[in-house]
Amino acid sequence: MACQYKNIVPWGRNFDEYQRMFDLSADELTLKILGCGDGPASFNWECHQKGGHVTSVDPLYNLTRQEIQTRIHATYKDVMAQTAGDKEKFKWDSVKSVEELGEVRMKAMSAFLDSYDEGKMSGRYIPAALPDLPFSNDAFDISLCSHFLFLYTDQLTYEFHVKAIKEMLRVSQEARIFPLLDYNAKKSPYVREIISEFKAQRIEIKKVPYEFQVGGNELLIIRKT
Repeated sequence: MACQYKNIVPWGRNFDEYQRMFDLSADELTLKILGCGDGPASFNWECHQKGGHVTSVDPLYNLTRQEIQTRIHATYKDVMAQTAGDKEKFKWDSVKSVEELGEVRMKAMSAFLDSYDEGKMSGRYIPAALPDLPFSNDAFDISLCSHFLFLYTDQLTYEFHVKAIKEMLRVSQEARIFPLLDYNAKKSPYVREIISEFKAQRIEIKKVPYEFQVGGNELLIIRKT
């Protein structure tokens, strides 16, 4: 499934959110990490500033910095309006309001934009997408996928999910996927099927110290045996 420019809605999260979503320990943050579908998140840059090693892939990185910035401004109001219209689907504790959420997201995306050209030159931002990654076997320790698999259950087939997770496990020792909910804040029906599909691997569903979507506080971890 190819992702076209017109389909991309840039929406970036920060280092603190990634650390809590994926339950990343201080030691794990020193490992070689691959972020699948990172978009304009600031996690890569912030981790790099702390001495970490993160590579991010996203079709968004086919665009220039200016094109991404234009796309952010073109879609920002619509995303915020949708969030405001669905406020009951979210928990407003660490982030208190839709307005504060906008500030947090724009701060993360601004940091990403400031790091983009250098990061792309150094190979930290690579234009690619699941389920086909341009890396050798076991190139990374951990692969992360935030707000893509399971979230778009209605748009991405079960077969796509299987191929994507197999690819994450091909290039790394373990795959971590968050959240387990679909876009309507319901647990994706694919979760149970994926657990059965990958039963030969070591599988864990773990509650994490992050919940913005109501009920969205579970992380799927699949480790190679």
